Amino acid sequence: MPLAESDFDYEARLAACARGERSALRDLYVQEGPRLLGVAKRLVRDSALAEDIVHEAFIKIWNGAAGFDPARGSARGWMFSVTRHLALNLLRHQGRETSLSDEHETADDADGFDAQAHSARIHRCLEQLEPQRRHCILHAYVDGYSHAQIAARLDTPLGTVKAWIKRSLNALRECMG
Repeated sequence: MPLAESDFDYEARLAACARGERSALRDLYVQEGPRLLGVAKRLVRDSALAEDIVHEAFIKIWNGAAGFDPARGSARGWMFSVTRHLALNLLRHQGRETSLSDEHETADDADGFDAQAHSARIHRCLEQLEPQRRHCILHAYVDGYSHAQIAARLDTPLGTVKAWIKRSLNALRECMG
């Protein structure tokens, strides 16, 4: 059962992984696996692919634990970054395969085009948000952070973060029209 984030020593577990202690990797998986899976699912929108990404992420976490540098960020953030990068790389790779694979337009091609257009529109709408509000949305929907975690991370009152997220979602809905 996962511990509260404040009660779990991510850096110590990564250091133990670097020493080859498999139980530390298991602890990291129990603690963050479900959240990492949630992040991967939101990005790739496919449960099976998301599970593969998380599996690959934990392999990279295990193999790269010795290279983790706490001066560059939190251990937990590093784990989420590894997972996000794998998911984004998969999406980029799939995009290249789609554009190179078939010259005939199919329903799948049209869906892919619609998804790319939708993605570009989301990025334009996100860019219209004030930076702090954009960070709140990204932390909540890409990083999988709770409102309380975002408030702590941004050193902003919880009520303010909730209001920013609510207003920003309304602005995004309106922009996406």
